[in-house]
Amino acid sequence: MAEETPGLTLTVLLWAVPGREDELARYEDAVLALLPRYGGRVRERVRRREADPDQPLEVQVIDLPDTDALEGFLVDPERVSMTAVRDRCVARTQMFEVTRAAAG
Repeated sequence: MAEETPGLTLTVLLWAVPGREDELARYEDAVLALLPRYGGRVRERVRRREADPDQPLEVQVIDLPDTDALEGFLVDPERVSMTAVRDRCVARTQMFEVTRAAAG
């Protein structure tokens, strides 16, 4: 059976505040658990192997039904209540929409 094509696929790159890598992982565990409320899912979540603060600590690929679902997730009250934690452990975030490339 073919995998259903999502309406919106995002890649999220996360840089940790130095020394706060474990806290970033716990924060992401908590906020990513909210995705199903909006019909979303984490397709992939990986972390770099070597310490290099110039590179993102974590990369995520997330599927959501549409931009309304993304907007709902971003303003979710439980997620917003964790803003102080996020500000303490996440140095930088980059998010962009992607499409699946054909395997070569």
